[in-house]
Amino acid sequence: MLITLVSVRGHAPRAAGAKMVVSETQTWDSVGGGNLEATAVQRARDLMAAGVQMPELLTLRLTDSAANDYGRQCCGGEVTVLLEPLATVRPHIALFGIGHVGLELALMLSRLDIHLHLADSRAAQLAPERLTGLEGSRARVHLHHSPIPELTLPELPAGSLVVIMTHDHAEDAALCDAALRRPELGFVGLIGSSVKWRRFREQLKAVGHTEDDLKRVSTPIGIPGISGKSPAVIALSVAAQLVQTLEGQQSAAPHTRLMTGTPHPAKRDT
Repeated sequence: MLITLVSVRGHAPRAAGAKMVVSETQTWDSVGGGNLEATAVQRARDLMAAGVQMPELLTLRLTDSAANDYGRQCCGGEVTVLLEPLATVRPHIALFGIGHVGLELALMLSRLDIHLHLADSRAAQLAPERLTGLEGSRARVHLHHSPIPELTLPELPAGSLVVIMTHDHAEDAALCDAALRRPELGFVGLIGSSVKWRRFREQLKAVGHTEDDLKRVSTPIGIPGISGKSPAVIALSVAAQLVQTLEGQQSAAPHTRLMTGTPHPAKRDT
């Protein structure tokens, strides 16, 4: 997150134009130290933790009567800082199962500025000759071949969007279980019919997941109103849902951490 001191009224430690960069654990440079800087840094980290991608203005008074959570700073002025997510931040989307639909979806998502993770238990699905359409893509593509796909889930950062569409319902169920054990994921989507989900619900409840946990799974995946079942049409519908989710993260209220609910998509059958 880039923090810029955009305006100063009265006395302040630094002049307008001062900048600093904040990560989850470190800072570089300074916008004035003290309560001013500590408050701005904490706000920047709150926004990062919530996955917010929109800039925000923060005005702080440097007086005895102002809130001073990090010590007194009574220079007498008022400052406004701009908190901007750096453009280098890319969201992560992980597709588990690169079959017909998964490959079509990967091709569509590869045009976005994202980290695109493609995972499959079958090495042939990730063969270079099969993924030639991804060459030169804007996305940063990460391939994960694992006989046990759910072991890839811990590698994904918080806020990642996960789509489960493997060739094997047993793999799908194991991935759902593993994904629900990571409440910080940004989205969990499952391809399949309502019958499949009813069976999965019973299995997942049997291993300890609550009704609130199960509400985190978006299934069937896709946006409402698109009923075609060809791989390209399903992929188009799911891609639109994922973009809606990303935009929802970006416009999320700054004071709320990222929350995901269950959309109301059209039915999808494997």
